[in-house]
This record gives sequence, C-alpha cells and structure tokens, in this order.
Amino acid sequence: MHILDAVFLMSNTNVTGCPPANLPEVAFIGRSNVGKSSLINMLVNKKGLAKTSGTPGKTQTINHFEVQVKKGTNWYLVDLPGYGYAKISKSSRGDWKNMTRHYLKERENLKCLFVLVDIRHEAQKLDIEFMEQLINDEFPFCLVLTKADKLKEKAVVDAYEKYENTLIERWGDAPTMLVSSAESQLGKDQILNLITTLFEEDK
Repeated sequence: MHILDAVFLMSNTNVTGCPPANLPEVAFIGRSNVGKSSLINMLVNKKGLAKTSGTPGKTQTINHFEVQVKKGTNWYLVDLPGYGYAKISKSSRGDWKNMTRHYLKERENLKCLFVLVDIRHEAQKLDIEFMEQLINDEFPFCLVLTKADKLKEKAVVDAYEKYENTLIERWGDAPTMLVSSAESQLGKDQILNLITTLFEEDK
C-alpha cells in the first residue's frame, strides 16, 4: 500500500455523525498513553496528524481521517478514545465507553479494530476485559504491541511470547499479534499489509 496523504475529516461523539460509510475503515484503540497517536502518525507518514500528548485521555471523540492511496481505494482511519486511566470524571469515562461500543456495533464499514498494548507490561486486567468483550461480540480485532524500541531485541521476543501464552491459556487461542514501534517504524509494513488484506477480502 502506497499512502499519498492523510487528512483529518471530523470528530464526533456519536456514530450517527460519522462520515458516510462509503469507504472501508479500520480503527485504533488502547489504554491511555499507549502511543496510539504516534503509531497512527507513523503509519500514514504524517507527523502531527493525530495529536500526541503527555496527558492521558487526550482523545475524547471518534476522530476520522481519510487516507489517500496510490492505485487503490481510499480508506478511513479512526482514532478512538483511549480506555483506562484519565483525569476525567467517572461519568465521562462511562460516556466514552458507550460511545465506543455504539461505534463498534453500528459502523457497518469497519473491518477491524487494532487494540494497542504496551509491550513493556504484562497483560493487564483492563486490556483483557476489553478484548474479551470484543470476543463475546464476535468483533474482529488485531493486537498491536507498541513501544518495542524501549526493549532489547531478546526482551521483545520474550515479551511477545509471554503475552501470547497468557492469551492462549485464557482463551485457547490468541488473536493476530503484531509488534510495533513508532520510533523505529517497526511493524509499519505488517500493519499496512494486514489492512490491505482485510480490504481485499471484502471485495
């Protein structure tokens, strides 16, 4: 996939306000401060497209971007609010959760959700619970282990295997898992190739 550009389209707090479902779409979500915005910017070669922040919970809306490609169909990339710790009220966190669930259930052109976790940490309860809800809803997702540049190569392999084994022990299987680094661009081609495959399967 050769990306020419990516442009911000709109932000919404309700799925009904999202752009027409006339292009294939993938979305990204993860705990606050997992490196989601940096990963998105890396994928589309556009620093500053998705706003990064040292403050957890910066993304509070459903943010749509249109990715323009060479010799192919343009597609939507969606930046969803992070889950987990954020300095906001309990009611606001509940609003985020409901907004995200409605989006995942009702957005008909959404092909896959990329769930981001920090490779430096063992499987966290909140991430497991979120993924289990996706499994219960039979919603397709891919797990992306971020910030691999923070570990040595052997530690990355060990962390990957440990995370995978944890999921297999719990569910009997593990979802597709990719390792990434926004800093070194590790995993960029693998993620984009997977997106390409998802879109081609739908033709």
